Amino acid sequence: MSTIESVLNESRIFPPTRDFVQQANISGMESYQTLCHQAQTDYQSFWAQQAETHLIWHKPFTQILDDSKAPFFKWFSDGELNISYNCLDRHLATQPDKVAIIFESDDGEVTHITYRDLHQRVCRLANALKAQDIHKGDCVIIYMPMRIEAVVAMQACARIGAIHSVVFGGFSSKSLHERIVDAGAKAVITADEQVRGGRHNALKATVDEAISMGNTESVKTIVVFQRSGAKIPFNPQRDVWWHEITGNADAHCEPEWLNAEHPLFTLYTSGSTGKPKGVQHSSAGYLLGTMVSMHWVFDYKPSDIFWCTADVGWITGHSYVAYGPLAMGATQIIFEGVPTHPHAGRFWEIIDKHKVTTFYTAPTAIRSLIKLGADLPDNYDLSSLRLLGSVGEPINPEAWMWFYERIGHSRCPIVDTWWQTETGCHMIAPLPGAAPLKPGSCTLPLPGISAAIVDEGGHDVEKGKGGFLVIKKPFPSQIRTLWRDPERFKKAYFPEDIGGGKYYLAGDSAYCDEDGYFWIMGRIDDVLNVSGHRLGTMEIESALVANPLVAEAAVVGKPHEVKGEAIVAFVVLKGDYPKGDEANRITQQLRDWVAREIGPIAKPEEIRFGENLPKTRSGKIMRRLLRTLAKGEEITQDVSTLENPAILDQLK
Repeated sequence: MSTIESVLNESRIFPPTRDFVQQANISGMESYQTLCHQAQTDYQSFWAQQAETHLIWHKPFTQILDDSKAPFFKWFSDGELNISYNCLDRHLATQPDKVAIIFESDDGEVTHITYRDLHQRVCRLANALKAQDIHKGDCVIIYMPMRIEAVVAMQACARIGAIHSVVFGGFSSKSLHERIVDAGAKAVITADEQVRGGRHNALKATVDEAISMGNTESVKTIVVFQRSGAKIPFNPQRDVWWHEITGNADAHCEPEWLNAEHPLFTLYTSGSTGKPKGVQHSSAGYLLGTMVSMHWVFDYKPSDIFWCTADVGWITGHSYVAYGPLAMGATQIIFEGVPTHPHAGRFWEIIDKHKVTTFYTAPTAIRSLIKLGADLPDNYDLSSLRLLGSVGEPINPEAWMWFYERIGHSRCPIVDTWWQTETGCHMIAPLPGAAPLKPGSCTLPLPGISAAIVDEGGHDVEKGKGGFLVIKKPFPSQIRTLWRDPERFKKAYFPEDIGGGKYYLAGDSAYCDEDGYFWIMGRIDDVLNVSGHRLGTMEIESALVANPLVAEAAVVGKPHEVKGEAIVAFVVLKGDYPKGDEANRITQQLRDWVAREIGPIAKPEEIRFGENLPKTRSGKIMRRLLRTLAKGEEITQDVSTLENPAILDQLK
């Protein structure tokens, strides 16, 4: 394979401040290197020690890693525990009155809920589910607004051993139907409506529509939470109200003690074939990953007010809302609304109001907020912040710098975290009291994570050269299989032609610099082959966004009879949407800019402007749709998950 070329040149370095290092859980590079050395010296004992330190076991494990049926690895497989017990009951003796969740609704109403309150709510719902004949091993679809009740539903399932599968509340009835059928769900937990940005969106009606599409006979019960009080279709033979079934339920529910490998949840992620993949996670290994990353990467302290802005419909909301913070005994923010309602300063207002210390969000959100008002954060007191985090895709250096200087006032480390639905928790990220930061780099692998860059034959590539990002050794939090599809699991993640089927293939291209820092260049299918040069799209996007006119950019390829592929850039400006001569002038300006920043080879063949980019409601740019637009083809994919479907016409 001709290795992928890195064209990004970023030389700024930001060491952690002495004050941060002194208070950090992992203090200084020497401490980080000691942990890495322990993991390399005795890999299994390292993870066993972490599992004994962080998790509460009902029956201790004696076997650490079972790799006899690789790549279907098992960790701690003769141990027993309960995840809900590890998140809630463990705190009842020590801090029952500590606030677990500060909930802010779309309209600004604030609710505080303690660990004792949360435990009782979870137990009541768990008992109510059992009364509805939902038990260990049954699959429950959760299709809920971003509220306390969504976390309660997840924890209640975990308490009784039911396997939950959360579907993001913005997904269409078709997407929901696919997931209900594939999961073989016995129940669906939903709400009458969700309220986001002042708009009411029907959830129960969407569930009914999904059920009506057929092959859903497995669903016996639909539990409906009353969010808005809207009039909704209600089938008394199948539908039950949350408030009615939990009203008289016992506030104590003995947890179901489960094998460490019992599936905690499945979470569907899009696949290249169009059929969603049900990523299956274990109980013990998954929770361990969320806890060590809370301790190492987020440098968690009991005094923290932690805010991860992700919806529980995504893996980030599982790991760093529903499970990791609660297992650590943290106080966290849950926000129902959107960052732009009723004004563009809503995120900064929440940080100011609730004295947030750790703020974890997506680069897409950061870039959108820059466009809405780069100076807006100056109107709020953000001095409570001590740590910032980025998740979801590589963060371009210019957005990193704005986040660092304007939100963190050049004193808060940014943990740029690389991980996936399939890994369950952070894999490559700076330990903020140890690693000097480089804008745009996710820095170094966590202790115990054997990340590497290899070519198509599975051989390590030299530093500075791009290749496939792999993880060479199994780790506790990794995907166990794809739900009901083990062959697809092996083919997708442990292909025989890369490392003989022994390496976990992430699907991302990346390179390591001279300091061993990892730089993500984009998905393997987001590598462009321009005149024999293999270029990562993320680096071209970063160059475009570094231009003072540009708020956001997405780059894709389209077939070119001379170059093989031509670069097409979709650009959102900080100013107004340009037309005619002005659009032509800015196009030439940006093409020249990229040529100066990277080189003539990376100049976009075509630049299209829009008022926004096609994004899912979680803020993820739908690059597949952009590739279709770039080729001039008709869009046949489902666009019901888009926040702004009308933008597609503008970008044609």
